[in-house]
Amino acid sequence: MNLDHIETFMYVVHLNSIRKAADALFLSQPTVTARIKALEKELDTELFNRHGRRMTLTEKGKAFVPYAEQMIHSYRQGKKQLKGGNNQKEIVIGANIITSQYFIPFALPLWKQAHPHLHFTFISASNDVLIDKLLKKQVDVALIKDVLHNRLQNHEILDNSVRLVVYPGHRFQSHTLLTAQELAEEPMVFFECGAFDWNTVHKIFEVSGVEPRIEFQVNHLEVAKSIILSRSGIGFLPYLCIKKELEQGTLIEIDVSHFMNMKQHVYATYVKHGEEVPLLLADILLSAQAFEK
Repeated sequence: MNLDHIETFMYVVHLNSIRKAADALFLSQPTVTARIKALEKELDTELFNRHGRRMTLTEKGKAFVPYAEQMIHSYRQGKKQLKGGNNQKEIVIGANIITSQYFIPFALPLWKQAHPHLHFTFISASNDVLIDKLLKKQVDVALIKDVLHNRLQNHEILDNSVRLVVYPGHRFQSHTLLTAQELAEEPMVFFECGAFDWNTVHKIFEVSGVEPRIEFQVNHLEVAKSIILSRSGIGFLPYLCIKKELEQGTLIEIDVSHFMNMKQHVYATYVKHGEEVPLLLADILLSAQAFEK
């Protein structure tokens, strides 16, 4: 039985998509489809129900999952044993401050669990510092904002768009089309950070000819968030830092897409080496998928 086919099967299971599995494995979609069909032929059963582009596991597919996981785990353990316990390979991961605080504590244990033979070194720094370390080959993969450089390759992994958030019960919850004028009437907290272009926010008020009522200007995300949670103001914050509160309902997102769109993403970035991709990149993509779920 071809282990590549089994691994591909598990990627499709976890990501619920041929396209996403292909991206994570750096394969073409036809190659992923061919591997799934080859595995189904070998097992003489259908593993997935096809609904257009959507795929769901059949009952036999669900039954096969734990066996597929065990085969992959056994292979990794065997490979580790053959290499010997003392020959740990070091991998250096870097991330900007926001990603370090909110994503890395979730992802790092998953990477270690998947690769117990690896020794992990983690660096938290600004985007510019991490780019420099990448180019000097002091970091294997950096999780940073988008960067254009002919020696670097990017893979989008996380949504970190800036959202307007208020506390529960705020009057904006009942507004369908909030205006800049209404927004300017509310006490606001502004989080200043070099990772975002806050000129976009200021431009909203400038174009409308109004002055925002900025009561608090801070340079720490948790401080800004705490001020909003204490009902002392409202504000624009990046998604990673408010994901938990939005899910719990302790903060409420207000739609302002009709007059502002601050799309931001975190990218897994590494130095290009021909067709070679760094170790752990597929696991980074998978952990990002799990985090966003």
